[in-house]
Amino acid sequence: MSPAEQEDSLSSLEDRIQKAVHLVSRLRQERETAVEEAAVARAEADRLAGEVKALQAERNQVRGRIEKLLSTIDQLSAV
Repeated sequence: MSPAEQEDSLSSLEDRIQKAVHLVSRLRQERETAVEEAAVARAEADRLAGEVKALQAERNQVRGRIEKLLSTIDQLSAV
């Protein structure tokens, strides 16, 4: 191999290594961003799950009150 060919091969190798380094760096940054977004999404899901539980409890309370009112109305109708 001539010195010029060796220089071209070395230059090509350097370019490929630089591209690989940039790619790895970018992928690490993307992974970090994805992990942060996942944490935010988990927190939001937990918040929404708590909200759903609160709404279900409220619904059950309202249902009980309505059933009590209907029972009272039924007692008035029976008289």
